[in-house]
Amino acid sequence: MLYSYYRSSSAYRVRIALYFKKIEFHYQAVHLLKEGGEQFQDSFKKINPLSQVPCLKHKDKVLTQSLPILLYLEELQPELALLPKNPFQKAEILSFCEMINSGIQPLQNLSVLKYIESKIQSDKLKWSQYWIEKGLTACEAFLKNKSGAFCFSNQVTLADLFLIPQLYNANRFQVNIRQFPTLEQINKNCLLEEYFQKALPENQPDVPPPLK
Repeated sequence: MLYSYYRSSSAYRVRIALYFKKIEFHYQAVHLLKEGGEQFQDSFKKINPLSQVPCLKHKDKVLTQSLPILLYLEELQPELALLPKNPFQKAEILSFCEMINSGIQPLQNLSVLKYIESKIQSDKLKWSQYWIEKGLTACEAFLKNKSGAFCFSNQVTLADLFLIPQLYNANRFQVNIRQFPTLEQINKNCLLEEYFQKALPENQPDVPPPLK
């Protein structure tokens, strides 16, 4: 069972992996805005005390945070691999993942934006745009001489699973991704693949009706 919210980029990564690895799963929606946020309900806080998605429940065991969930799925279904065996190549891909996971995504997370808007009275759009553009500029430079059709050569890896949701968020926050030609082309290539299409926010069961 995957506890997910259609627009959560962290949950989006996990959905791509599940579809890529052809692992069947039940989608359990957790609405991050409804009634103050379903993630804050006691029933969900028992699953994740940090009140975040995604959470993966498998055989009565629960994992939280997208990266360990993805590494668990990699061990669970190694035949359809998202990481190479070579230690340096593997570490390099994980380094890129962390550029997004630690350096960009948390700074435009819903809880952070709500705090900025309510407590600091700052412009959350400009805040998000600044950090997204700064992070994607680094991602563009990192991949410029490494990428092929995908982030690392011509094989989909975990790096693509982190990049595509972040580019989706960049569009949400009105960041022009055309200034990042390498990333833009990777995005186009990935979205041709069925498993990326199935994981899109607008294709999830909890997407609000007007967005369908």
